Amino acid sequence: MGKTGVHHPDRDSSFVTGAYSDAVLAGGFLFVSGQASVDFKTSKFILGTIEEETRRTLDNIKAIVEAAGATMEDIVKCTVHLSDIGEFDRYNKVYATYFPGIKPARTTVQSVLAEGIKVEIDCIARLSTQA
Repeated sequence: MGKTGVHHPDRDSSFVTGAYSDAVLAGGFLFVSGQASVDFKTSKFILGTIEEETRRTLDNIKAIVEAAGATMEDIVKCTVHLSDIGEFDRYNKVYATYFPGIKPARTTVQSVLAEGIKVEIDCIARLSTQA
């Protein structure tokens, strides 16, 4: 089974941030690496409120998922890391707006996150056609 790397459409290829792909397409599934509130043109974190960071993080995921030919409705599983689990309700209110239909299965935990970010999300999407 082959695999294909997928990158955020705004990623500046001169900024290499790690030994990973934004996402990998394999066997009809898209595996999106942990995403955060990043400006992909500069590869810099954009810190803000939990609502702002959740929105930017999910917008980044949406762009990556769409670059692979899928939609947010195709996401079947998310893992979410919050720097402060006490902000869960505020994060969850924003998160819910990105999944109006059947919500993905989800795990949410409190974690120590780099660079002062408040949220990191990875996900798996099922594509309707195999690539």
